[in-house]
Amino acid sequence: MTDARTTVVVITHNRRPELLRTLDRLAELPEQPPVIVTDNGSADGTATAVARHHPGVRLLRPGRNLGAVGRNLAVRRVTTPYVAFCDDDSWWAPGSLAGAADLLDRYPAVGSVTARILVEPDGTEDPIVQELRDSPVPRPDWLPGPALGSFLAAATVLRTDAFRAAGGFHPRLWLGGEEELLAADLAANGWWLTYADHLTIHHQPSGVRDSTVRRAQGIRNTLWFTWLRRPVGPALRRTLHLARTVPRDTASLRAFAEATAALPWVLRERRVLPPEIEARLRSLEPAQRESTARSYTG
Repeated sequence: MTDARTTVVVITHNRRPELLRTLDRLAELPEQPPVIVTDNGSADGTATAVARHHPGVRLLRPGRNLGAVGRNLAVRRVTTPYVAFCDDDSWWAPGSLAGAADLLDRYPAVGSVTARILVEPDGTEDPIVQELRDSPVPRPDWLPGPALGSFLAAATVLRTDAFRAAGGFHPRLWLGGEEELLAADLAANGWWLTYADHLTIHHQPSGVRDSTVRRAQGIRNTLWFTWLRRPVGPALRRTLHLARTVPRDTASLRAFAEATAALPWVLRERRVLPPEIEARLRSLEPAQRESTARSYTG
């Protein structure tokens, strides 16, 4: 069962063993999707290993670490109607790419489909999955699953043209909750984001990560998104909530300092969301306050 509708895009940085495992799993998929890897300036022989073991993979080497913008670089080369993201420590289950493409074919107003995440090696559900299932965002009757206010890049298939029209991932956000801004812009462009429980992606978290740095970036990016797109009242409420609830440590202090230092460009680029999209985000606020799965923002 080959399927020519979806290209898989992977970004990587100095995680050669994990990436090769992911590429092995993607090569086994019945859909046989084209795969594009952006090597974000790895110094561990990643590019050489990919060329040797997976010569059919298109490899991009920008020469530096672009973070999430490495996905933008890859999507410029995508020629299929849909693009699936996964990280170098995650991989799609057989049939899930075809299932996501079927939903996008069937529902022309759906811009993205997010899959269930199983954490390996035990195959347990990621805690965020229940929040996706129980999303409080109001949904139209025709939507095939829960409506989402955002998505998880490593578990989502999107319309390629919708991604490009929304501008892709913002270059300043780099990594850490970078999806929230793009998701809001997709919604403002008229697209619905949904969750599909019958689709699966596997995630075996790499040990090569700095969770403190990622958390600081996530808090910073949450603040930037809030002031780039939310009205003043909701932006103030979310900022105060973060200030009260994030860990009292150097990482959080650095995040708030970086967010504040960026105020000039944030105000220049500020574009408040349409009222109907803002209403969807407000419906998420109680769940965000109670969430135990959103580690980026404490």
